[in-house]
Amino acid sequence: MTTSYGSPLLLNVVDVEATCWDGDAPPGMPCEIIEIGLTTVDLDAGERTARHRILVRPARSTVSAFCTELTGLTQAEVDGGLAFADACRELAVRHEAGRRPWASWGDYDRKQFTRQCQAAAVPYPFGARHTNAKAVFTTARGLRRRPGMAQALTLAGLPLEGRHHRGEDDAWNIAALVLDLAARGDWPREG
Repeated sequence: MTTSYGSPLLLNVVDVEATCWDGDAPPGMPCEIIEIGLTTVDLDAGERTARHRILVRPARSTVSAFCTELTGLTQAEVDGGLAFADACRELAVRHEAGRRPWASWGDYDRKQFTRQCQAAAVPYPFGARHTNAKAVFTTARGLRRRPGMAQALTLAGLPLEGRHHRGEDDAWNIAALVLDLAARGDWPREG
C-alpha cells in the first residue's frame, strides 16, 4: 500500500527507556524518558530502513543503579543527551512523527510521552495513528495473555538482536515483529 502521493507507507516503530528504580521512585522523581529508539519500517518493501537513537537528559530524576543494570544507560551518558523538548522537536522534524503512523510494544511508550509532554508543557510529537503492536500480535496468534517483546520474538521464531531494554535495539526488534505480522497479513494496513 502506498500513500496517495505514490510514496511508500513508512511506519515509525518507537521504544523508550525511562528512569526507573527497584521499588518505589524516590520522592519528587518521576519516571522520565532517557532514550528513544526509533526504527523506520517501509511496509511496502517489507524492510527496516533506518535505525535511530536519541538520548534524553532527565530534568527531575536521576538514573539509578537498577536502571543502569537494566538498560546499560548511565547518568553520565544521558547527561550528554538532548533536553526532552529538543528530543520531541527532533522526532517531529527529522522523523516526521506527526505525519507518519507509529507503533510501540504495548501502550507504555504512548502514555509516557503523553504524561511527560503534559508535565513539561511540550507539544506531543506524534500523530493520532498509533498501533499497539503487542495487542496486534496477541490477537493474530490467538494468545490469551500478551507476551513481552522477547517472548514474542521466540514465539515468532525471530532472534533477539542487541540488548533487551535498550531503546534502539528494542525498536529494531519490535520492527521485526511488525514486519512478520505484515508478511502474514495481520498488520493493520492503515499503519
